Amino acid sequence: MTLTILFDLDDTLLDTNTQAFVPAYFQALAEHLAPFVAPTLLLSSLLAATNLMLGSEDPSRTLQEVFEADFYHRLGVSKSDLAETLEDFYDNVFPRIQSKTKPRPEAVPLIEWAFAQGFRVAIATDPLFPRKATHHRLRWAGFDPAQFEIVSSFETFHFTKTHTAYYAEILGQLGWPEGPVLMVGNDAERDLIPASRLGLKTYFIDGDPASSPGLEAGRGKLADLRPWLESTDLAALEPSFQSREAVLAILQSTPAVLRTLTCSLPPEQWNIELSRGDWALNEIVCHLRDTEREIHQLQLKLLLEREDAFIPRPDTAVWASERDYLHVNGAAALREFTAARIETVQTLKNAAETVWARRARHAIFGPTNFLEVCGFMADHDRMHIQQAWKILKSLREQRV
Repeated sequence: MTLTILFDLDDTLLDTNTQAFVPAYFQALAEHLAPFVAPTLLLSSLLAATNLMLGSEDPSRTLQEVFEADFYHRLGVSKSDLAETLEDFYDNVFPRIQSKTKPRPEAVPLIEWAFAQGFRVAIATDPLFPRKATHHRLRWAGFDPAQFEIVSSFETFHFTKTHTAYYAEILGQLGWPEGPVLMVGNDAERDLIPASRLGLKTYFIDGDPASSPGLEAGRGKLADLRPWLESTDLAALEPSFQSREAVLAILQSTPAVLRTLTCSLPPEQWNIELSRGDWALNEIVCHLRDTEREIHQLQLKLLLEREDAFIPRPDTAVWASERDYLHVNGAAALREFTAARIETVQTLKNAAETVWARRARHAIFGPTNFLEVCGFMADHDRMHIQQAWKILKSLREQRV
């Protein structure tokens, strides 16, 4: 049974004196950019743009896009004006604040053991930093960033860790792995509570019992995690994605995941079919777009109109050939799917609490309710993300 472990970084794998680290980071950045921007303006703009990232729930824009649109506007300069100087900062100045952190000697042996067990390991750090900064911090902790399948940073993530959708996004970028999943972290508000809302089991590092939300499957020092895992039935760490919060997070994250997975895909690879009968990526995205517009949104309309609605489920198997999905522009179809999904998520967020228990009759599944129908939508998303992830993995392997 393959376990997927999501590790927080700061004060989990790396001792970080946040009260010293963050001011040192801001001061160093302000000094480095002083020839271009007044320090007071830089710091106020940095804080304002960071707050926008923290609040963003937009699957159509990465956190980097959210940050930069506000940050450079406030500064009154273009990104290109500061690009070279910022690269120099993260290459040569940022590493000097390593002294504000300290590696945890037990971290490297733990990760090496996890890899030796065949576990999948991702770094689930709050994606508020650029990739270069996060990779530096991983090296300070004793790791090569290339060891990990995913290291979250603001270039490739759309939600921060206070949002349950962040945890759906990282699992989506991992291809929605089957089997047990464990989130390991030290922060109840960013690591335990939102991960638990998705349905994940959590392990509280250095957890003060007074700050515990009572959600964690385990608690202890980092050195305690390996013996705890060795004595735990991994089947007990299987996630459940059946709650309202989990369903919403999955639905919200799907366009974001697809956007990240395909962002560097050459146009000519969107319509590659790996074998006879397989779908190409543009067929998957077109299917998701049309299902969203013509089935999911219709189903929600019927459910919202009255109790005990009959929910039809048209046969979509013929759409790919009838609508010639193989020759549709996949990137454009993804933008259209994203727009439709944003509408769907907003409809669900506006739905009254009582509606989620409303009864219905499904053409395929029989007696059901509003939450379960939305759960079918989320399961449908996860299945097609798994499909797309496998295609992209095969395409990468063919290029090597």
